[in-house]
Amino acid sequence: MKFTFVTLFPDLMRSYFSDSIISRAIAKGFIEISFVNPRSFSKNKYSKVDDYQVGGGAGLLLEPQSIGDCLEFLLQKEPKSHIVFLTPCAKQFNHKDSRRLALKENIIFVCGRYEGFDERLIELYASEVFSIGDFVMTGGELAALCLCDSISRNLKGVLGNMDSLRGESFEDSLLEAPNFVKPYEFKGLFVPSVYSKGNHAIICDFKKQVAEAKTKFHRPDLYLTKRLNK
Repeated sequence: MKFTFVTLFPDLMRSYFSDSIISRAIAKGFIEISFVNPRSFSKNKYSKVDDYQVGGGAGLLLEPQSIGDCLEFLLQKEPKSHIVFLTPCAKQFNHKDSRRLALKENIIFVCGRYEGFDERLIELYASEVFSIGDFVMTGGELAALCLCDSISRNLKGVLGNMDSLRGESFEDSLLEAPNFVKPYEFKGLFVPSVYSKGNHAIICDFKKQVAEAKTKFHRPDLYLTKRLNK
């Protein structure tokens, strides 16, 4: 799968791909990463890519010409690319989106800056728009990295063992049950005895009960979804 990041600050992102699981996935050819700076497409003599809002308002917006030309350039090379804009004014990204997008061949992430995009860019080019939460950041680069990382984990070969994906948080609308390693006792707290008895059916049932309780406490919205699905 190929991920392309349209960003004014590619150097902020490159280091993320230089280590750990994602780096190994790139080295093995499971993932391809590239960065395109829309300043390269600016027709302004100072390479400006922002402008004042029509009708007034605090802050500057990314203007449509440079980003539009940038996306047109990328679409000429990969016409079937799935273009994702990162903005707080959007649906919140979730695990189901991650698994669905892992089936795509080419994804372009468009990272916002300043006060966001000229809305016409979204209308013309966006396949989807996503937010990563109900908060605002200085740019879309971190959000794009979050999506890229999450999607990549669902690609065959990236984790090495696809069984690692089973039982994770948000599978079946539940948070993952607590997990433990040795020692069995740590500062007066013990691993639940059921974990060490070796009966996998009982352990599985216990983990499901604990996962439901954990979800009900931390994410009542997910728990309600789980109940409605039943």
